[in-house]
Amino acid sequence: MTSRRSFLHRSCAALLGLAAAGSAFAAEPKDGVEYLTLPAPQPTDTGRKVEVIEFFAYYCPHCYAFEPALQAWVKQQSDRIVFKRVHVSRDARVAPQQRLFFTLEAMGLLEQYHDKVFAAMHVERLRLDSDEQVFDWIGRNGIDRGRFIDTYRSFGIQQRLRRADAVMDAYHIDRWPMLVVDGRWLTSPSHANEAAVAAGAVRTEAQQGQVALQVMDYLVAKARP
Repeated sequence: MTSRRSFLHRSCAALLGLAAAGSAFAAEPKDGVEYLTLPAPQPTDTGRKVEVIEFFAYYCPHCYAFEPALQAWVKQQSDRIVFKRVHVSRDARVAPQQRLFFTLEAMGLLEQYHDKVFAAMHVERLRLDSDEQVFDWIGRNGIDRGRFIDTYRSFGIQQRLRRADAVMDAYHIDRWPMLVVDGRWLTSPSHANEAAVAAGAVRTEAQQGQVALQVMDYLVAKARP
């Protein structure tokens, strides 16, 4: 219950930031300022819907802070977008968290446990930086340990990890959370607010996230046929 209350509390706080950030742009977002255009567009497979990819990491406090507002934004898009997540790679300590993400995804359990992993790391302060810590956590959370471990160590998960690295390279991902729209444009809370902050604007992390989502609204509209 503590983890869930904390997450809901952050959700409310993030949504309250919307009013403060609502008039962030006097004009439309600018390429090279609030968002970046990729030098080579990447193919998408979502038909007439706009593909949106979030690159994130469970250990990342900024990803954790951004998550409630991002989830609310995704729900508001209805059927205009196809939303995907990619857990980034970094080093040996992050590898178990990345495998955890892709294993939950492969088992069809991601929607049920995604917020719980964030809460485990940022509320309960679990490290989840070794295979055994991950296995202990999934066992305590009602997931079949044997089935999870078999999937976690499978060739299929190894393929997903290699694919994640390839996609990171293709999109030039060097920070997270990072969002890609329609295989063409990149933005993030730090990108969307960089010029304003440099000019002296003071924004909370929740407000920065809401500004990034305004940029996302613009890019999704720009991408739609």
